[in-house]
Amino acid sequence: MHILFIGYGKTSQRVAKQLFMRGHQISAVSRHPKPADFADHMTQDIHTLDLSGCRPIDWVYVLLSPESSDPANYRHTYLESVQPIADALKYHPVQRVVVVSSTRVYGAQQSGEWVDDHTIPEPADEQAKYLLAMEQAWHQAYPQRSIVVRPSGIYGNSVARMRKLAQSTQTYPAVHYSNRIQIDDLAGFLAYLTTLDSFKPVYLVSDGRPYPLHEIIQWFQLQLHLPQLQLERTCLTGKRIMARDFIASGYELQSPDCFSVYRAQLDSTAPTAQD
Repeated sequence: MHILFIGYGKTSQRVAKQLFMRGHQISAVSRHPKPADFADHMTQDIHTLDLSGCRPIDWVYVLLSPESSDPANYRHTYLESVQPIADALKYHPVQRVVVVSSTRVYGAQQSGEWVDDHTIPEPADEQAKYLLAMEQAWHQAYPQRSIVVRPSGIYGNSVARMRKLAQSTQTYPAVHYSNRIQIDDLAGFLAYLTTLDSFKPVYLVSDGRPYPLHEIIQWFQLQLHLPQLQLERTCLTGKRIMARDFIASGYELQSPDCFSVYRAQLDSTAPTAQD
């Protein structure tokens, strides 16, 4: 198959490598030049995308990221790009469009509730509203051919942020549940989708082990021999994600528990100024 990646960051590059190794032809579009070891790379603005010179495209992965986190950038990057991309693809024999969104669309669950594939998204901020609108626009553009993937917090590139939190956090306000998926597992699942005969229109992607964030920070503090933070209140906040359709798909997690990944990263990287 000829597979096109629209957005070619760290996750896309991992997926592209796996699919290239399986014999697929890979092309990629991004707004800035990127390494192209596994892909024919094009530098284009997705809002004026031109794919007329490409050989026929069979699968498309859309993995975008805004240049800033304000609502206007979310609208421009996620929602306003759907029609230009769909227009550029209309003469290609596209079998599937895989769009990466976020579990941020579940904004109503903020008291430790469980969220699964049957939970109705209720965005709590403008950014999440644009993400959900983007999902709906892709389903309308490619009915029966679009797959939306909603990952939880992606980790595995670096422990710099967690190291800083461990160093700077002395108290934590409440038991706030956090959810995560290791970046190689997200990439692995995205590649795995090409092997499925049937699919769900939406997949939550998370490792199924929500942890209170203060416990993860405390774990880092223990590993780094730092003072342990104090929890101020025991009330529950955040949400707990159970990605049932992801589990049922047959994909096997490479990293079912975040602590083994964090331990390996701590062992392989000595503390530095940027960490």
